[in-house]
Amino acid sequence: MDFSQNENQKMIAQMVRDFGQKNILPHRNHWDEKQIFPVELFKKMGELGLMGVLVPTEYGGSGFGYFEYVTAITEISKICGGIGLSMAAHNSLCTNHILYFGSEEQKQKYLPKLASAEFIGAWGLTEPSTGSDAGNMRTTAVKDGDHWIINGSKTFITHGISGDVVVLMTRTGKLGEKNNATAFIIDKGTAGFTTGKKEDKLGMRASETAELIFQDMRIPDSCRMGEVGSGFKQALAILDGGRISIASLGLGIAKGAYEAALKYSKERQQFGKSISEFQAIAFKLADMATKIEAAELLIMHAAYLKNEHLPVSKESAMAKYYSSEIAVEVANDGVQIFGGYGYIKDFPAEKYYRDAKLCTIGEGTSEIQKVVISREILK
Repeated sequence: MDFSQNENQKMIAQMVRDFGQKNILPHRNHWDEKQIFPVELFKKMGELGLMGVLVPTEYGGSGFGYFEYVTAITEISKICGGIGLSMAAHNSLCTNHILYFGSEEQKQKYLPKLASAEFIGAWGLTEPSTGSDAGNMRTTAVKDGDHWIINGSKTFITHGISGDVVVLMTRTGKLGEKNNATAFIIDKGTAGFTTGKKEDKLGMRASETAELIFQDMRIPDSCRMGEVGSGFKQALAILDGGRISIASLGLGIAKGAYEAALKYSKERQQFGKSISEFQAIAFKLADMATKIEAAELLIMHAAYLKNEHLPVSKESAMAKYYSSEIAVEVANDGVQIFGGYGYIKDFPAEKYYRDAKLCTIGEGTSEIQKVVISREILK
């Protein structure tokens, strides 16, 4: 397979680099330090088509496929992992869920506003006591005539406070039974829907993470997506694409850390020559470059399968697992190459190091990816 960049990818990569240098890089450290979620930045990204990359043009999106999407996420994440994470969550979780499983009326209502970033999207699955154990969700939806009453809470939700629309996973059956989950679209400001605390995170600090709380929230059945009980199957399908997103996020962070370390190694002089000329450093750089190349090939293979509408669960899990793990390794090596300067905030290495770790946790831990992969290969 030929995974060389097509013309759209080249155009997107250059556009994102130019945009990031002007609009993200000058503010990156401030947003990170103060944990600011820059809503206005995402409005600008919406104008460029970056908030609806996969949305068809008839719904106001860019109409691209997964190759272009991977490129956009990777280039943004090279500059700031937090911004990359928010872009990924908006596109692949909330927006994609409505695109794949929403009714035509729901698509017409929400997709144009999500694609333009007039609306910021959130996706609610994780709970305080249930992460990957979604079959035991405590957030319930109980039918009441032609309405539903929802009670419960969600945690670690990207855009939990600033999100204008949330795709919410609820339990509509008994604990632990199959087909017991149903998805709903919830608008911000709905009575009974409030937000909790904003989490103070190690990394990805420009991406907002918060709690959602639902107390006797009453919504019409028109908010439901798909059949009652189909929510978990929907979520699994969405997470297949979401893993490609997080893999691309990890790839971008790894590339950013590597490129910063490579540049520094050529500039830093010790014993009369650049440190890149020492084998210990040169071999580290070689390992970093090789891991990045392998991660990118795994991601592009998964993107190809997704574009072709072929089964992708194993490949997206492999891409997410490997890319996220090497992001941590490459970022760690980047700090080491920077030495003492890698430990201070005036240099970029420490931020890549902090941001990378989330990739091994969000949208399914590395351990969960191994569960998915092992199930697929043992079928």
